[in-house]
Amino acid sequence: MELTVKSRNGKVTDRQRQHIEEKLAKLSRYMDEITSATVEVHSEQQRNAGEVHRVQVTLVGERGVILRAEERATDLYAAVDQVQAVLQRQIKRFKEKYWRRAKGRRLVEGEVEPVVAVAEPEAAPDDGAEPGSLQLIRTKQFTLRPMFADDAIEQMELLGHSFFIFQDAESQRLSVLYRRRDGNYGLIVPEAG
Repeated sequence: MELTVKSRNGKVTDRQRQHIEEKLAKLSRYMDEITSATVEVHSEQQRNAGEVHRVQVTLVGERGVILRAEERATDLYAAVDQVQAVLQRQIKRFKEKYWRRAKGRRLVEGEVEPVVAVAEPEAAPDDGAEPGSLQLIRTKQFTLRPMFADDAIEQMELLGHSFFIFQDAESQRLSVLYRRRDGNYGLIVPEAG
């Protein structure tokens, strides 16, 4: 597993990096197909809690599966432990659902299964920002993977997003899955023009 550790506003010590590596290595017991892990560490000062560490981990698997978890704690080691526990539960949940559904579905022979990446939701703008001063601050590119709508729902839930873009395996069309206010899901499919 290729591990990348990023720190937005500080330096991760060798001891902290070693702890992160040990915790994430334990996840390979549950899912040996993990090809890469990206860890983002961010420390911020909060009025009531003092310094709070936010740890976000993104795992990428061989079959294009992406798992993501984020936790906050006053201690970096505790935040890493919490993220590892969340990812462990996500892996178990994914494997149970994947193996149940995979029996009837196999990729068409010769079809390539690329990696999926989805844009992350960004934090809300500062309250002091002018209404007309909002700007594009991040652009992400991703490769589409053919999948069925229920697989897209599962991937969206694993990522914790409110929308997901995918290529429908049946129609080969670009589709957007989104979570409705009532908790159900909606699907946007463009008409052929």
